[in-house]
Amino acid sequence: MKNFPSYFFAYMAILLICPLASFNQNVRTPAEQRARLHHESPDQKYLAPQAVTVKTLPAPRLKSTGFFTSQVNVDANGDNIIGDAANEPSIAVDPTNPNKMVIGWRQFDNVNSNFRQAGYGYSTNGGQNWTFPGVIDPLIFRSDPVLDFDVAGNFYYNSLTNSTGAYTCKVYKSINGGASWDLGTDAQGGDKQWMAIDRTNGPGNGNIYSSWTSYFSSCQPGFFTRSANAGTSFEDCVTVDGDPYWGTMAVGPDGELYIAGAGSFDGVTVSKSTNAQTPGSTITWDHSTGVDMDGYVTGQSPINPVGILGQISIDVDRSNGPGRGNVYVLASLVRISVTDPADVMFAKSTDGGLTFSPPKRINTDVSIENYQWFGTMSVAPNGRIDVIWLDTRDGNTGSFLSALYYCYSSDQGETWSINKKLSDLFDPSVGYPQQLKMGDYFDMVSDDAGAHLAWANTLNGEQDVYYSYITPQITGMNETTDNHDLSSLTCYPNPFMVQTTVKYKIPGDCAVKLVICNIYGQEIRTLVDKNQAAGTYTVNFSDENLPSGFYLCRLSAGAQTETTRLVKLK
Repeated sequence: MKNFPSYFFAYMAILLICPLASFNQNVRTPAEQRARLHHESPDQKYLAPQAVTVKTLPAPRLKSTGFFTSQVNVDANGDNIIGDAANEPSIAVDPTNPNKMVIGWRQFDNVNSNFRQAGYGYSTNGGQNWTFPGVIDPLIFRSDPVLDFDVAGNFYYNSLTNSTGAYTCKVYKSINGGASWDLGTDAQGGDKQWMAIDRTNGPGNGNIYSSWTSYFSSCQPGFFTRSANAGTSFEDCVTVDGDPYWGTMAVGPDGELYIAGAGSFDGVTVSKSTNAQTPGSTITWDHSTGVDMDGYVTGQSPINPVGILGQISIDVDRSNGPGRGNVYVLASLVRISVTDPADVMFAKSTDGGLTFSPPKRINTDVSIENYQWFGTMSVAPNGRIDVIWLDTRDGNTGSFLSALYYCYSSDQGETWSINKKLSDLFDPSVGYPQQLKMGDYFDMVSDDAGAHLAWANTLNGEQDVYYSYITPQITGMNETTDNHDLSSLTCYPNPFMVQTTVKYKIPGDCAVKLVICNIYGQEIRTLVDKNQAAGTYTVNFSDENLPSGFYLCRLSAGAQTETTRLVKLK
């Protein structure tokens, strides 16, 4: 905790006086008081960027095999911008062309002021390079960025403001991959809002849903709104059963809407609406379920002093596999049964959110002193569950030094891969922009081959936003997982410039086909197409004329198929 700014110690002094803000996880603050602890409001004036002449390059692009990383908030030359800060990122990926994506974040032009704006960056080559044009609504206080996308590849950016003393949100739309945005549509709103868009084939296709903390709402007692016309307008606010806050939203395969958060149940609350998808309907809630996660989300943790441990993630299996319709909840929580300050906890429902399984701890460290925070989850179209978090297990005892960790499940959360460390350690207290936190959440979107992650770290010596693509095959499985019958597939190096080596293992004699596909699944090169005996094989793939971007390497061995994503660099 050394090298903390002076205002950190002033803040800590207040905590010693005020029992409500105590960091002792054994003294539990009532749920309603926790909900009122944190809210966004402008209290410092805008400061122009600092005048500097020295620039540093972004952090290394590739941290390990199968883990591609690039900095997002960079200047026109791709260099880090000195003296600013960026945190609390959210990501949207174009489903019609995954090479196009946009990330939004809280942009602090000068770390000497906590005045923040709606920053954004976009990429047209799968996250290899990013353009940071500036902010939406320059010089307007904006916070809590949440992004999503529709089936046509339009991007939406939900942003909170409190410039007039009232919490309101606007939803901005981009039809050109995030290069420009419209003037925004008033979307009711309040603090810690979240947004979800219906991408099903049902009557709610294109619906935009948003909910937020009821205690800081522009339209009390309501704290939920819907747009049934693709964001042209938003409806009057309504309440949500269970009063969820500090959470996220998800749309199921049949258009059903789920909202998760802390709430009236002192743990995690999940609320469901089946008829929210029907335009013109009076929205009703099927049920509100309390989920025993053996913990609770808090805004009283010294690792993110004036932030929370991360928002509660909810997602739904939309595959055509055995888990279709399963509802999954995950969060970094202060544990109840033990004294651990933050574990990543998971629970699932197989009956549409009526009941949930007993909680599982995802992080496998044995210590009850480490922090696993900013836990974030997303579910791929094929049903794979991806999870990331920040973890202090590799730092010195009592240190807040954190690294990015990842694991996944391919069997509906029954078993999980090993906890895989992906990044170097970094100090999350570096670069505070006059606000003692690194935001409140990260965001992730999964596809069949891997996970697109928007996250923040201080590897540059300041708070910056990064994009990473994580390939599940970089991890092994826990001993509890019987994976001996499955084929395996890896590519190294990945990303590659000219040549990569494809390594695969097949468990028995079978017909084998190994192909390279474009992002639409169309085969562009066949590497292997013949019967092979059980064993491990390697094949070199090179093509100097292949354009840079994302590709798929697909292995078919008998009745089984494995796919991994390739990144071709310039």
